[in-house]
Amino acid sequence: MKGVSILREEVKQYIDMADEKVVKMIHAMLEVEHESDWWDDLGDETKASIEQGLKDARAGRVISHDVVMKKYRKWLSK
Repeated sequence: MKGVSILREEVKQYIDMADEKVVKMIHAMLEVEHESDWWDDLGDETKASIEQGLKDARAGRVISHDVVMKKYRKWLSK
């Protein structure tokens, strides 16, 4: 396996030879690395609620959209 210093040199050479489109694509890829994931910005209570909802869905503890719409239609038609 190549060492990190050799890989860095190869990347630098590639970037120096790359056209504008490739450089912009590489830059965009690197910028994504610095952005936080939306999940990380959620509070613990929200994460727990989402996880519980997913667990319920996997266990089949769900109510169909049709059933919910029938039950709450009177509030939606206003």
